[in-house]
Amino acid sequence: MLRPNSFLAAPMRAREQSHRRFVLWGIGALLLLSLSPVLGHHVLTGLDAALVGHDHLLHVCLIALHTLLAPVHGVFHVLLAAGVLYATYDRVRAIARLRQIISLIGTNTGSTSPAFVASVRESGLDVAAVRRVERLPNPAFTAGWWTPKVYVAGEIEHVLSHAELVAVLMHEGEHVRRRDPLRLSLLRFLGCTLFWIPAFRRLAADMSDESEIAADDVAARDQPLVLASAILALAAWRAPRESTGATGTFLPNATATFVVNASQRSASHDALLERRIRRLAGETTVVASHLTRRSLLGAVAMLGAVWISGVIVSHPMPAESLHAHLAHCDHPGEGALSHLFCRSGLFQRPSQSTEVLPSAESANGGARACPHSHSAA
Repeated sequence: MLRPNSFLAAPMRAREQSHRRFVLWGIGALLLLSLSPVLGHHVLTGLDAALVGHDHLLHVCLIALHTLLAPVHGVFHVLLAAGVLYATYDRVRAIARLRQIISLIGTNTGSTSPAFVASVRESGLDVAAVRRVERLPNPAFTAGWWTPKVYVAGEIEHVLSHAELVAVLMHEGEHVRRRDPLRLSLLRFLGCTLFWIPAFRRLAADMSDESEIAADDVAARDQPLVLASAILALAAWRAPRESTGATGTFLPNATATFVVNASQRSASHDALLERRIRRLAGETTVVASHLTRRSLLGAVAMLGAVWISGVIVSHPMPAESLHAHLAHCDHPGEGALSHLFCRSGLFQRPSQSTEVLPSAESANGGARACPHSHSAA
């Protein structure tokens, strides 16, 4: 039995597998690193108990740092809540659009010819799972989350040869088997939830590209050039004037589309088409990613902020008692920033209060120092 991508050279197969592992690990890492600090300190992890009594890290006052970073941590809670609302709205809108597509298609279903039925059966698809539709905006796509179905333009039978049509149907059949519309929709939901980390959405776009590549590998079988010929033939597809309408609703995150029609394609679509055709021809191609240097730097910055604020906020504040309050920093009229390096004496200034704790006096002109300096001694 032939391997799905046996037409590729071994180094190229290894490169693509490495890229897919990188994308999967990247998506998992971003999910873990972005959500753990926001939600982790609300779970009983024992971290807060372990930090009790450790109020300084070298010369940095953790209590002051907690006060300064608590608003930052709160912002990430707001961003996460806003992201969930945005993602829910986006998916509800996608469901409405998908229902609109299905309702339009339901009134425009064409009859299937014996030759078309023979192609469906040869591809391994269930005839009941394929809809032949006249005047589709895109030549072939798979839609539906729980029970996906393949929708094929009625005109495609006159554009492709029998072998090419079978290859296209096998490609879509792999999307059905993998439930790619559902997988892509879940990735879209997570990408919208973490909208403040654009690198996640770029990795999701990489995963969408890889789903097309994986379907190509299955459909190519021992005739990859047949599938490449079908891709070239359908790449110039244009929506008929009297189409089902709502061409803008055929979005990659709502359906798994064989090729996007010529009026909707972008530079990224063209790059994917070129990669698909070249690899089917056995050429060495560049496995490009949608990630950019700016998106990576943004992810590092956001993850740094969420982790630092999350860990610091896990540090417990002193108990609400007089003794505990006096035992820690008590500088009337001063903010947390002036407290940040209280052990080193930086930013210290005479207190406006007439009450001066003997244990808190320092040698610098009677200025009131942080009590930690004495308690540590």
